[in-house]
Amino acid sequence: MLRPWDLQIPIDVTCERAFYIQIADAIISAIKAGKLQSGDPLPGSRQLAGQLKLNRNTIIDALDVLLAEGWLISKERKGTFIADKLPTFNDAKQRAKEPAEEKRAVLPDIIFDDGVPDTRIAPITELAGAYRQIFNRKGRWQMMGYSEADGDGDFKNAIVQMLNYKRGMRLTADEVFITRGSQMAMYLSAHCLLQPGDQVVIENPGYRPAWQAFESAGAQLLPINVDKDGLDVEELSRLLNKPNKIKAIYITPHHQFPTTVTLSLQRRLELIALSNQHGFTIIEDDYDNEFHFGQRPVLPVSSFENIEHFVYVGTMSKIVAPALRTGYLASSNALIKKVGALRKIIDAQGDNMMEQALLQLINDGHIKRHLRRATLLYKSKRDVFENIINQHLADKVVFQKPEGGLAFWLQPKESIDLDALSKRLLSKGVQILSPQGFSFGKPVSGLRLGYGSLKEQQLEEGIKMIAKLW
Repeated sequence: MLRPWDLQIPIDVTCERAFYIQIADAIISAIKAGKLQSGDPLPGSRQLAGQLKLNRNTIIDALDVLLAEGWLISKERKGTFIADKLPTFNDAKQRAKEPAEEKRAVLPDIIFDDGVPDTRIAPITELAGAYRQIFNRKGRWQMMGYSEADGDGDFKNAIVQMLNYKRGMRLTADEVFITRGSQMAMYLSAHCLLQPGDQVVIENPGYRPAWQAFESAGAQLLPINVDKDGLDVEELSRLLNKPNKIKAIYITPHHQFPTTVTLSLQRRLELIALSNQHGFTIIEDDYDNEFHFGQRPVLPVSSFENIEHFVYVGTMSKIVAPALRTGYLASSNALIKKVGALRKIIDAQGDNMMEQALLQLINDGHIKRHLRRATLLYKSKRDVFENIINQHLADKVVFQKPEGGLAFWLQPKESIDLDALSKRLLSKGVQILSPQGFSFGKPVSGLRLGYGSLKEQQLEEGIKMIAKLW
């Protein structure tokens, strides 16, 4: 019979770190020290809660973090065990030992993306199971034909319910359209809203793929600066008082891309008032709404009762995995009809099978549980990354710890060629985003470093290399 060891986990009530993080760190330390070996069982959550005199949910949160990071594995009806294959970091040191004639172009070992989720924790098993069940249903052949261009009806209703309940919106099913990812939603919206010569206000710095969608519709881009409170609405107001053809404004208000700042409540109200007065549409890209670590979630601009002209764009890719191309847009029924007509020209329908599989994950509670585990993991990893940056780059950069999302925004204290730095880093196996990728005109001085998809060891090695080459 398995006899889990009696875990000795000191809990410091004066420490700022949450109890579940202290528990997770203690177990990781025990593994690294050899006190726990691969295959060793852990006590059950109830047993641990009784031993540590803590709420069982705190123990479950700690175990969820360790499961998500790969330190533990769960075996059905058996319990939780130390993983057979523990997290490791395979850096570029081995490459340095290779003979010079055998070396090739350096491929990055560490990629600081723009804020991509960790695919290692994606609910792939549950998704595969949902697919199998769908194909085993009676009448499954009916799903192999054409379906509605705006998405599976039941899945669309689930998205409507999520947006209304969790994001404070007031939508009906005929005001929502399912797409193959948020970029398709952006493209369809641009081509249904804009005419050649129309002007679209954008954030600078901002999200270039959205800019490209607007330009493909013939729009002219008007950049506006971003500060600690988000888009400069006063600058927008001055722009609106000049002769122009401003048809829309594109914003990422929840966590601005790339700076991660949140658009303030006062500016949200002012922006809506200007939109209602001048008749331009607010295109809101809510790309990471699911991951917010503060006490209260920030509701979308599109959820305000008095807003008249809006397009709200979201995605399931951040929730599950980037390869899952399922997005959605919400707007007036009139615009949704135009979007549907255009969609049929380029793509008769969406991925009906994926939509039904996702619907089953939602109905079975898998999405909710995954989001809960993922949020705990990302919050923990964010705190770790903050400490790593402070340890190695405190004398070189300034930053604000983000209250959500999966990336940090670092600004140099002194002038530095960040594009040149990115090229030097790449030669050492570390990839970062050049500021030219999200700047309109002159490159801004800042680095967006995504942390969600990297392991803690990779985060530290990457920051050390940045500090070394700075």
